[in-house]
Amino acid sequence: MTRTTTGTFHPLDPLGADEFAQAAAVLAREHGVGDGWRFASIELAEPGKAEVSEFDASGTVPDRRAVVVCFDRNSGDTYKALVSLTGDNVVSWEHIPDVQANFTVDEWEEADAFLRGHPDVIAALAKRGVTDMSLVFMDVWTYGDAVTPEKYKGRRLGWSDTWVRAAEGANPYAGPVNGFHCVIDVNKMELLEIEDTFSVERPEVMGEYVPRHIPERIRDASTRPPLKPLDIVQPEGPSFTLEGNKLEWQNWSLRVGFNYREGMTLHAVTYNDNGRVRSIANRMSFAEMAVPYRDTSTDHYRRTAFDIGEWGIGFMTTSLTLGCDCLGEIRYLDAVLHDSHGVPFTIENAICIHEEDNAVLWKHVDHDAGAEVRRMRRLTVSTHVTVANYEYLVYWRFYQDGNIECEVRATGIMVVSHFPEGGEHPSGTLVDNRTYAPFHQHFLVARLDLDVDGTENTVYSTETEVVPMGPDNPLGLALRQKNTPLRTELEGRQDFDWQSQRAWKVVNDNTTTGLGTAPAYKLVPGGAIPSMFDPASPIFQRTGAIGHTVWVTPNSPDERWPAGEFVNQSKVDDGLPAWTAADRPIENTDVVLWYTFGIHHIPRPEDWPIMPADTVSFWLKPVGFFDRNPALDVAPTPEACDHHHSHHEDSDD
Repeated sequence: MTRTTTGTFHPLDPLGADEFAQAAAVLAREHGVGDGWRFASIELAEPGKAEVSEFDASGTVPDRRAVVVCFDRNSGDTYKALVSLTGDNVVSWEHIPDVQANFTVDEWEEADAFLRGHPDVIAALAKRGVTDMSLVFMDVWTYGDAVTPEKYKGRRLGWSDTWVRAAEGANPYAGPVNGFHCVIDVNKMELLEIEDTFSVERPEVMGEYVPRHIPERIRDASTRPPLKPLDIVQPEGPSFTLEGNKLEWQNWSLRVGFNYREGMTLHAVTYNDNGRVRSIANRMSFAEMAVPYRDTSTDHYRRTAFDIGEWGIGFMTTSLTLGCDCLGEIRYLDAVLHDSHGVPFTIENAICIHEEDNAVLWKHVDHDAGAEVRRMRRLTVSTHVTVANYEYLVYWRFYQDGNIECEVRATGIMVVSHFPEGGEHPSGTLVDNRTYAPFHQHFLVARLDLDVDGTENTVYSTETEVVPMGPDNPLGLALRQKNTPLRTELEGRQDFDWQSQRAWKVVNDNTTTGLGTAPAYKLVPGGAIPSMFDPASPIFQRTGAIGHTVWVTPNSPDERWPAGEFVNQSKVDDGLPAWTAADRPIENTDVVLWYTFGIHHIPRPEDWPIMPADTVSFWLKPVGFFDRNPALDVAPTPEACDHHHSHHEDSDD
C-alpha cells in the first residue's frame, strides 16, 4: 500500500510513540508476545534508496515497517519480526536459535534490585562488613562465550560487579568490593552463584567529584579564581532551519535520525554548490563500540563491553536538559524509544543542534592591500550517552568549506580496583591509595555510506611516497602521491600507516569537475589505534572488526553490524570478517566505508576521580570535489561584533 503525505513527515523519520505501541500490539495479537516476554529492540526498517528517491520526487510513501527483536523469558527463545505499520500486520516472524538479544535497561535495573534484595547476597556482604544495602550498587555486565561457565551455557547470563558508596549520593565507583561477583540468570532473575574469591582491605581514597562530598581540606586548597561570564548570544536567532528532522545550514542539508542501537544517525547529507545540490553521504552512524579491558585478574577478565551491540547507545542517551552541555541559540530534538514491555517513552532534548564560532576560516595580510579574514562558523549536531561509569559525547560538525568532522569525547569515571599493601598492579595505573585503574581500549566503528555525487563510487588508498635521490631528484626533495583503487573486499581491509600518511578517498570516477578531475571526499584518519590482540585470542575472535582501520564493503541493508547482529554472549565475529571473506567486488559500486578508531587508554592519576574529556576525531574532507575554495563567499564579520578592549580600559589609571 502506498499513500502520499504532506508536512514535515519523511520516510526516514524515526518511529513515533504510537508506532512503537502499534508494533508491540500487533505481535501481541498475532504471536502472543506479552507476559513472560521482553522486547529487546523495536526500530524503523529504513526504506531503501530507491524508495526514498521516489518519495522525494512524488511524495509516495513506502510501506512503514518496524523490525522487532523479542524473546520468551520462559523458553529463552529469541525471535525477529518484521511488522508492517501501514498494513497493521506481521510480515515475517523468525526464530533465531542459539543467540541472545541485547540486554535492556529494564534488566539492568531489575538485576541490581534483585541482587541487593537477595538474602544470600546480603549475608555474604555482611561477612565483609557491608550492611547498608542502600549504599550498594550491583552493576550487571554481559558475557562472551569464551568466559561463560560451561554449566551455564545457553542461559541468558549476567555477572555483576559490586560497589559501595561512602555515603548517600557519593560516587559508587570509588568503592569496589574486590573478588565479589554474582552470576545471574537474567531471564529467570535467578542467582546462580556468588563468586567470593578474595578480599582487599579498603584503603582510604578520595574518589568523590560531587562538591558536597569532596573533603573540605581539598575544596579549601583551591587557588582557582572565579571566571567572568562568557555569553553566546544570537539576538536574531540561529542561521540554520529545522523542519521536522530536516536540518539546513550554509548550503548543507541533512536529516537526523535515531534508533535504540546506534543512537543518532545522519541521512541524506548534501551540499548546494552554487545551485547544484550534490550528494555526499547517504547515511552515517556509529555501528559498534568495543571496550576490552586488558587485565586478566579475577575482577576484570570478563570485562569486554560492546556498548552498541550488547546494549544499544540509543537506550543510554541522556537528556541534554540535565547539564550545561550546549551553549548558544540551541534547538533540540527529542528521541522516542521503548522499554522491554514495548511501552514507548521520550528522551527529551536527546539531540542538540547549534552553531559555534571556531576562530579563523581563512586569512591573508597583504602589505599593500591590507588584511582579509573570515571567521569560521560550524554547525554542530551532538548527543551524549551514559554507559554505566563512562560518558561518550558525540559531535558531528559541518563547516562552511565543505569539511565534516566527527568528534567523540570520553569522560565519566574509570573502573578501579584496590590491591593489598605491597601488592602489584601490572595491568593498570596507580590512581589513588592502593587503587589502580586497568589498562583498556575504546574502539568505535563508524559506518560511512558515502554517495559522492551519486551511488557508484570507488575507494582509493592514498599515500605519500618518498622519491629516491638520483639525477632527477638530487636534493632528495621530491614526494609523489600514490592513489590505489581498492577493487575487492580483501584489498579493502586497510590499516593506518603513519610513515606514508595513508588516508582513503571515496571517488566518483563517472563524472568530472570543472578542473577535469573526479570528485572525491577523503577520510582523514584520527585516533586510529591497533587492536594489540593475538589473532588467536577468543576476545579478538568475537571482535575481529577492530583488526583493521578501514574495511570497504558493497552496500547491503542486511550488513549493518560490524561485530555481528547478536553480540551478546557471542563466540565469533560474524560481521565484517565474515562478509569480507567473500572478497566481493567493491569498484564503482554503492560502497560502505567502515572506520575503526578510538582511545588507547593508559589511565593517569589526572583521570581520577572523574576523567577530563579525552577527545578523538576524524574528518571527511572534499578533495577535488569543488573547483576552488567553496568558502570564498563567506561574508566578513561585521565590525560591530569586535568587542576589543585595550588593557588600559581595565586598569585603574
